[in-house]
Amino acid sequence: METTLPLPFLVSVAAPPGLGGETEGLSREEVSCLGTVFFEVNPKNLEKIQRFLGRHNAEFQPYFDVTRLQADDVISLLDGGARKVFVKPEQLSQYAEFGSRVAPVVSGSNFHLLDSATEHGLLITDFDQTRCEVAKFMEQTKTKKVSPLFIKPIPETNLEHFIDIAAQISAIPILPSTGLTADKSNTAKLSIAKILSSTWKSDRSDGLIPTVVCDENGTALGLVYSSEESVAEAIRTQTGVYQSRKRGLWYKGATSGDTQELIRISLDCDNDALKFVVKQKGRFCHLEQAGCFGEMKGIPRLEQTLLSRKQSAPAGSYTARLFSDEKLLRAKIMEEAEELCDAQKPEDVAFEAADLIYFALTRAVAAGVSLADIEKNLDAKAWKVKRRKGDAKGKWAEKEGIKTTKAEEAKPANGTSDAPVTKEAAKDPVTDRITMTRYDLTKDARVDLDAALKRPSQKSSETIMNIIKPIIDDVRQNGDKALLSYTHKFEKATSLTSPVLKAPFPKELMQLSPETIKAIDVSFENIRKFHSAQKEEKPLQVETMPGVVCSRFSRPIEAVGLYVPGGTAVLPSTALMLGVPAMVAGCKKIVLASPPRADGTCTPEIVYVAHKVGAESIVLAGGAQAVAAMAYGTESVTKVDKILGPGNQFVTAAKMHVSNDTNAGVGIDMPAGPSEVLVIADKDANPAFVASDLLSQAEHGVDSQVVLIAIDLTEKELQAIEDELHRQAMELPRVDIVRGAIAHSVTVVVKTVDEALDISNSYAPEHLILQIKNPEKAVEKVMNAGSVFIGEWTPESVGDYSAGVNHSLPTYGYAKQYSGVNLGSFVKHITSSNLTAEGLRNVGEAVMQLAKVEELEAHRRAVSIRMDYMKRS
Repeated sequence: METTLPLPFLVSVAAPPGLGGETEGLSREEVSCLGTVFFEVNPKNLEKIQRFLGRHNAEFQPYFDVTRLQADDVISLLDGGARKVFVKPEQLSQYAEFGSRVAPVVSGSNFHLLDSATEHGLLITDFDQTRCEVAKFMEQTKTKKVSPLFIKPIPETNLEHFIDIAAQISAIPILPSTGLTADKSNTAKLSIAKILSSTWKSDRSDGLIPTVVCDENGTALGLVYSSEESVAEAIRTQTGVYQSRKRGLWYKGATSGDTQELIRISLDCDNDALKFVVKQKGRFCHLEQAGCFGEMKGIPRLEQTLLSRKQSAPAGSYTARLFSDEKLLRAKIMEEAEELCDAQKPEDVAFEAADLIYFALTRAVAAGVSLADIEKNLDAKAWKVKRRKGDAKGKWAEKEGIKTTKAEEAKPANGTSDAPVTKEAAKDPVTDRITMTRYDLTKDARVDLDAALKRPSQKSSETIMNIIKPIIDDVRQNGDKALLSYTHKFEKATSLTSPVLKAPFPKELMQLSPETIKAIDVSFENIRKFHSAQKEEKPLQVETMPGVVCSRFSRPIEAVGLYVPGGTAVLPSTALMLGVPAMVAGCKKIVLASPPRADGTCTPEIVYVAHKVGAESIVLAGGAQAVAAMAYGTESVTKVDKILGPGNQFVTAAKMHVSNDTNAGVGIDMPAGPSEVLVIADKDANPAFVASDLLSQAEHGVDSQVVLIAIDLTEKELQAIEDELHRQAMELPRVDIVRGAIAHSVTVVVKTVDEALDISNSYAPEHLILQIKNPEKAVEKVMNAGSVFIGEWTPESVGDYSAGVNHSLPTYGYAKQYSGVNLGSFVKHITSSNLTAEGLRNVGEAVMQLAKVEELEAHRRAVSIRMDYMKRS
């Protein structure tokens, strides 16, 4: 399968996780938007490359120099999605069946090297441009019709000159990331935007190039123009930035909020048009339509409709019922699949296929899977070279009268065996097995644990700030009007006329079942008891020397803002975890913020909790706009002194932004990332309990991470946990989210409890679960964790809801520096000093001497004047 390069060059980088390192020149995100990447693979970095390929095959178009690998490893890379691999000329015959995806590689700069070219191209490494006979190369490439020809330079090459040589000999240059930059102010490296602008052809007098903007599904949203400057800014910010012919740089969405996340930049085949692939937020067109060419059609339009229904389905909507009734949706998928199989006429096949696609896409949207995600999986499968037999599974084969062999019948329905799953199989998009990648430190001490335990990456802080800062500034300047506008836009609550619900809250907004009320009341009381016990009985008072009394006393923070994530989810537990300690601390003003439902109302569970904790109001908004409203205050929203509560990366970035703004004068609880759990298990652990604890966090989101540290477990014992993990996961309604989280989750096998705790303390998990013998003793060695769950009868879930401990915890390794939310989060400590004359005489000489050393004379005199007065008295 031949592939077209998105840009007329490749970027060469070190083996993962080198992408994103500062020494690499370009960040991982910048390389990603350029679309192609080149690696030199060797046995030492092969595992990292395979792990990278399993996760990012759809994101990059990877090319590999595999001259140092065995044939099986080369085929594994091709199966994983390598677009092209380069082998020694004498190795070509081994890979003849893979056609254009395998080409030869030679080293040097002599034009006779072109003799090694095949119809599938040639790579020349260590190309020395100073020794290149350009005229002969040009003549030979035309004569031998070498296409494509790739050239990779020797170290310390002048890249600008190298690119010129490549253009003259019609070659595709491979450019080292270390010599490239997306920052136009960095003159020491070659600008990516400059390379692109020197490549494209414009017939306009101003040199601008037409740019087609498409969404992730390939639907054209509109036509704009780009310049070298706008492309540089787009790559740097990872957003949609274009060149307005009248107003200069155009940051898409800066005023409207309809922002774009840049996914990919490419050139067309004639180099006279650019293509930007973006993740569009809101609509692209200024009219009431998705894009400038009109509304979407077909499957992309269906996806948009389903997403809209998921957020705010009309009363009685069938789609809404499908989202809430998993069994109904499952039954409809199987029903429509059978009807499609039974259809005979072309029009009937089309009709039934459309029905099946509707229900299948509903299933995907319900699980948070986009059409782009599905297409990425289709593309990944298209690159595979290892083909499955393709037989139907047991019960389906039997239904159609297909006979299976005894071996096939004995094989588990999910296609797995008793053997441990390899790292490659764990990432294989076509395997059904849900399993964690395993590292055994008892057998291989060379494992790079830092790389293995690396958390899932988040968007760059700069990208997020470019999105949230205009929102924060708008709310700060325009108050309620801006806040309402964003709520109408993002929550679709267009009927909402006030952004705040004031206490006392109407009873009709708290209509709940008796079971729910009881559950909230039980949790409320346990959380209240635990946090009340944290109160200081009396102020701290110490006489540091005769006559010198130092004290510390606490006072509640007067006004606190509590962010409760909402929208499609109902999270009364978070309202409890934040509201109860605020109430216990005695905060005078408690303000909750939570996104409203589509009809403009707040979920009744949250209103009930707000009522119980004595909140003065609920801000009906989410995201950065809610954070800004509480930080600066609006006509209706009370300004607070501290903002607490979890949220996505945009909420976290907004909290950190306002906390750094002295004009806001607001503090925050902690930075946070995706949810995570680390379970330490030994031979006494129940495999079902271990698996359930791992899955309890994996279902939060695909960016969650779960880690199992297994202490001296045998293969059979490990397999028992893995089997339970897969079995339980397949029964969960959020199995697709679980599958995404497990893809970057790991099992680490160690020998001792001490080794396990060393790894845990280094990782600093949000939740630490100890399913080991004598777990209470192990707690003494826990140095870094958000919250610890001790023993087999303490699942993490009890901490999330009802035990009494708080579930607002530091994640992403911040447990090394931060505590979880507690009573102390809602109070501040004030110190006092109270000296007698004797006390001042005792300490005065030390104070005056230190003030003299620091040359602060007024400080010294404030003591000396009093000392002189005492002498005269």
